[in-house]
Amino acid sequence: MKKAIVYINQFFGQLGGEDTAGVGPSIHEGQIGPAMAYNQELHAEVTHTIICGDNYMGSNPEDAVKQILDMLEPLEFDVFVAGPAFNAGRYGVACGTICKAVKEKFGVPVITSMNEENPGVEMFRKDVIILKGGNIASKMRKDLPAVAKVANCFLDEVPVGPADEMGYFPTGHRHQVFIDEDATSRFMKMLHARIKGEPYVSELIVPKLDRVPIAAPLKDLKSARIALLNTGGIVPVDNPDRIQSASATRWGKYDISSMDRLEGGVFKTIHAGFDPAAANADPNVIMPIDAMKALLKEGVYGSLHPYFYTTVGTGTTEKEAARMAKEIIPLLQEDHVDACIMVST
Repeated sequence: MKKAIVYINQFFGQLGGEDTAGVGPSIHEGQIGPAMAYNQELHAEVTHTIICGDNYMGSNPEDAVKQILDMLEPLEFDVFVAGPAFNAGRYGVACGTICKAVKEKFGVPVITSMNEENPGVEMFRKDVIILKGGNIASKMRKDLPAVAKVANCFLDEVPVGPADEMGYFPTGHRHQVFIDEDATSRFMKMLHARIKGEPYVSELIVPKLDRVPIAAPLKDLKSARIALLNTGGIVPVDNPDRIQSASATRWGKYDISSMDRLEGGVFKTIHAGFDPAAANADPNVIMPIDAMKALLKEGVYGSLHPYFYTTVGTGTTEKEAARMAKEIIPLLQEDHVDACIMVST
């Protein structure tokens, strides 16, 4: 019987949440968490489960990859599966990182799954087959069988169909296929459909890239007005704007004109994507009001916008982020802000 190995993070590996995100790689015989479901769906036995904390992989990618490759070296396996990673950015990047490394080292098929908003998609879609997955873990029931379906094509040694048929993100690779209809007939059908306003799909789709031009540098920092924004979820302790801890659709604006720093117990983070202990104890580690006020007194820059703006980045879609930005920008323009510092986590 053919063999498979599954990679998952600390949460799905049942080690814990953010408190264990820094644990290094470990390998376990048999199936843990989602690996049990893969064992039912795959035309192979899942012989081992690899678990690694998202923070460890993100902070020590070379070391984490080396450890995992060393663990895999003595094993025999026919396919390597990671995730699903949904819209969890660190998890998605981790899945893409290890899948690419395993493919290059051992030459076996590698498959994972992510939501379209996951940064891992654009980073690894050309190197790894990434199924189009849901945005939250409750989509596991749908996402996992989709991964297994593609993996089974490799296991059964049958061709993997096109991206739009199999449900994975296009890899940018074009394959020659033979069909009965000639190019002229296909072209005329698409032309007629376009003229009539009917749906059609081009055979060569040119991707639309969202290119944001780089802003011009400040001419004079000493006279510039600076504003602070963050995606780390720093809010007053009662979270008056009810900003969500993940997949945010709301933002907040808070007055700092009379403060030299943010105090723990007065401000906190509501971000669900990292351990909040340090930020709750000292909110300035995410929203550095103390440092900005100190630099202002030293004359490093001209003036500080009297408010800071906050939302949560984890799981927040590009569409919602763009909408929130369009709502905040006029407030900055009204105060003649010259530059913004966007603090992330």
